[in-house]
Amino acid sequence: MKKYLIIIFLFLSLVISAQEQLKGIVLETSTSKESPLPGANVYWLGSTIGAITNEDGTFSLPYKFSFNKLVISYVGFKTDTLVVTENKYIKHVLQASDELDAITVTSRKKATARSYLKAENTLFVSSDELLKAACCNLSESFETNPSIDVNFADAVSGTRQIKMLGLNSPYILIATENIPAIRGASQAYGLSFIPGTWVESIQITKGAGSVVNGFESIAGQINAELVKPSTDNKLFVNLYGASNERLELNTHFNTKVSDKWSTGLYIHGNTHQQKHDVNDDGFLDMPLYNQINVMNRWQYTNTEKGVVSFINLRYLNDEKQAGQLSFNPDNFDPRNTGPLNEVEAWGSEINTERFEVTTKLGYVNPEIPYQSLGFQTAFSHHSQDSYFGLNLYDIQHNSFYSNLVYNSIISDSRHKVKTGLSFTYDHYDELVNTQEFERTENSVGAFFEYAYDNLDKLTMTVGVRVDQHNRLGFFVTPRLHVRYTPWEKSALRASVGRGKRSANIFAENQNLFSSSRQINILNSGGKIYGLDPEIAWNYGVSYLQGFNLFGRSADVTFDFYRTDFQNQVVVDWENPFEINFYNLEGESYANSFQFEFNYNAFEGFDLRTAYKYYDIKTDYNSGKLEKPLIPKNRIFANASYETNQNENGSQWKFDTTYNWLDSQRYPSTALSAPEFQLDEYSPTVGTLNVQITKVFSPKFEVYLGGENVTNVRQPNPIISPDDPFGSNFDSNFVYGPIFGSLYYAGLRYKIQ
Repeated sequence: MKKYLIIIFLFLSLVISAQEQLKGIVLETSTSKESPLPGANVYWLGSTIGAITNEDGTFSLPYKFSFNKLVISYVGFKTDTLVVTENKYIKHVLQASDELDAITVTSRKKATARSYLKAENTLFVSSDELLKAACCNLSESFETNPSIDVNFADAVSGTRQIKMLGLNSPYILIATENIPAIRGASQAYGLSFIPGTWVESIQITKGAGSVVNGFESIAGQINAELVKPSTDNKLFVNLYGASNERLELNTHFNTKVSDKWSTGLYIHGNTHQQKHDVNDDGFLDMPLYNQINVMNRWQYTNTEKGVVSFINLRYLNDEKQAGQLSFNPDNFDPRNTGPLNEVEAWGSEINTERFEVTTKLGYVNPEIPYQSLGFQTAFSHHSQDSYFGLNLYDIQHNSFYSNLVYNSIISDSRHKVKTGLSFTYDHYDELVNTQEFERTENSVGAFFEYAYDNLDKLTMTVGVRVDQHNRLGFFVTPRLHVRYTPWEKSALRASVGRGKRSANIFAENQNLFSSSRQINILNSGGKIYGLDPEIAWNYGVSYLQGFNLFGRSADVTFDFYRTDFQNQVVVDWENPFEINFYNLEGESYANSFQFEFNYNAFEGFDLRTAYKYYDIKTDYNSGKLEKPLIPKNRIFANASYETNQNENGSQWKFDTTYNWLDSQRYPSTALSAPEFQLDEYSPTVGTLNVQITKVFSPKFEVYLGGENVTNVRQPNPIISPDDPFGSNFDSNFVYGPIFGSLYYAGLRYKIQ
């Protein structure tokens, strides 16, 4: 490990001779609020030296005393020329222009966008896209996005599970502001713990991603940027109510404490206390729950000294109850149930309490703007007490994460480097029925990432990190992303990367507790409850092409990714009476192909369509089989339309999303009695969601929507619901909606 560190920091020392860079940010004024303007052109007048602003509006380009006029332009905005007499951080707001050479020009940013310049295959999702659905929490923020699959994990808990490239969320590094957030104990329900109104934007990266954020990501990375106290509304209120009697309230209170300090208090509460059993199987179609979620966020900004800092304090309490309609938790003690004939009804409770503190400190050298240093820390305490019928599951997870990142350039801005150190600590205490499991994991790592960008044809990011882990040992994680532009409005990308992780077999598969299956770990002497770590390589190619169709902008994307597992913890429930966890012996892979077509058919109307094909197979003890409950084919379509804004800011917005899922393989039920056996494959299913929003002014709007408006329902999602304590009971054969149609309405009010 010392050898790798020496190489990294020797390479870093070359930065001393680097050329000076001018850095800054370009903003726009939208509804009286400043927001980043990505894709703006920034260049020195009379030269060919320039840059394009990133998704966050920032830019960097070489600085020389011979240059003193900086031009900033963007279609639909007035072009500005700034006189620059010294190398200081530039913050500039472009003003919208209605007239350009006597031609009326309107500019509308896309709600989702792919960069033509980044090496990584990253999709940028703005807050406008998040408002196309109710987006009550992060797990519901991907309904209008074809790159992410959203499914229900089981017929009891109501938990939504996301997949990328056909792999479950544990194979995705999910972060908030580049700090890993959904991992360990929070894997099953953590996405529902991040309210949608707290999210400013989302970046979805396919493939292994950057080594800066860790070694665990395999299928991709999802980063959610949270709203900032300095730019969020002073007051924001979002009230939501649904036909199933689900109620939610989100409030944001932001204030500027001083010239440098801003703070925000974000409060989220949701409740659902009405029992529903549309399919008459005796079980709740959706759980009863209460959640209170509070975050206090502090922001410090000192532009003169180049310092920006964030401090987040957050508390969550979440309570869920599921099971039979007649279940009364006051009459049920899972830790002392007594004889089976004393148990009146099957039920489940999941009570979670979580506390976390995160900090970020960033420093940009005012004298040498291309040099910056960032330090991140995160501590969380997660406590869950739960039972699923007679299955008991408790988990305590204490986690600490820290990451130190240094940014600079070599020679000029075409050659950028990132390097740093990271440390993680996780301690787990788990109780599974009568068995106690405990383990501690810690790792120390160093990383180095080099990025080349000639601002024209080629962009490349090469990264490597080395880690010493107390259970995974010493290992190296290499990753490569390349983007090449063969012709105008095109981007050809390729990536390869390795990922390694510990499988949290109980936390990640809690849905399987809602059955009568016996839990077995086939111990092979590994250091993670007798199992070995998961290791996989991910390879991918992608092609993006923009063009004009009938005078309107359009683009197509082709993606193909393959994930090869060197080792995987196989979750085998091919025997209807057992769940077996064991190390892979043989082959396991996931092939994912996606075609996407986006078209701005006419002013205000956007059409997004996608087709996906999955080929996912694993060698089980019983042979090579398709991954269960994964449709081979998917079709997605989203159409959105918004009218032009009136002088007072009022307008209408319309959005509709259609999802079609191919048949899905059921795990084998051949050993069950004939009345409990299922077909080999499920039926196909298609769902339609709609939403209408009326914006009365920049301060007030109301929305009305429906999910699954065609009322598609899976008729019998639970096997043996009449005998939930019998050996055949199972709630995991879910391929589609259970509740049927759901309608909702809400309002948003803000003071800027």
